[in-house]
Amino acid sequence: MAVVKTKIAAVSYLNTVPFVYGITHADKLDAELLLAPPAQCARNYMDRKADIALVPVGSLPMLEDAEIITNYCIGAEKSVRTVTVMSNAPIAETRRLWLDSHSMTSALLVKILAAELWHINPEWKELTDYSVVSHPEEGDAFLLIGDKVFDNEGHFAYTYDLADCWRELTGKPFVFAVWVARKGIAPELIDDLEASLELGVERIWEAVNESEHRSKDYAYTYLTENIDFLFDYQKRQALELYWDKGRKFVPRANPG
Repeated sequence: MAVVKTKIAAVSYLNTVPFVYGITHADKLDAELLLAPPAQCARNYMDRKADIALVPVGSLPMLEDAEIITNYCIGAEKSVRTVTVMSNAPIAETRRLWLDSHSMTSALLVKILAAELWHINPEWKELTDYSVVSHPEEGDAFLLIGDKVFDNEGHFAYTYDLADCWRELTGKPFVFAVWVARKGIAPELIDDLEASLELGVERIWEAVNESEHRSKDYAYTYLTENIDFLFDYQKRQALELYWDKGRKFVPRANPG
């Protein structure tokens, strides 16, 4: 009888390269990886296409059959670099804020910051056609996440790193994604996943050199200086605070 592989959904960005490396090099974990943008990872889990997933934190309240597992996450203690708002004018002059459709978590974070830190009330626009970023109009600002940020670095007069802005507002780090599994999943499987993630985080250099990002001179620095993978007590507190603030701004309607 064929062995059924564990299906694991993870984000298809540079920031998950260590996790992907660990999972694919694990001695005990026999898994099939489903790589997708953050919002789609949550949908894959909700549609039961995956047993375990790295999900954006904004989707967690919707996942009734999920529990957070492992001591690893995608987080930032300081500048994250790949979750930013870019504009050609100071944020206070923003009239339209275009929200990257690939992450509702970051979109909610922007709304929290707009209300509580920047004190602006712009028109919110969904960014699905990324060519708009190349032709900004006066008063436009753009939420960009993931590898798209690298493509636009230096193209705008102002860049607001949202992890920095969150720390300015709250004094805490930020958590962008955590690992979840369905309740009742075998503890041995979670232990094997934990071991694989630890392997990847300990071998970031090898992970980068084996990935499609090996030619990018910023990849290793980004993964070791901007991303923090440990889901510690401070980040758990920050996650609770994010949920608490987020309830004031948008209903829990869409994953990601």
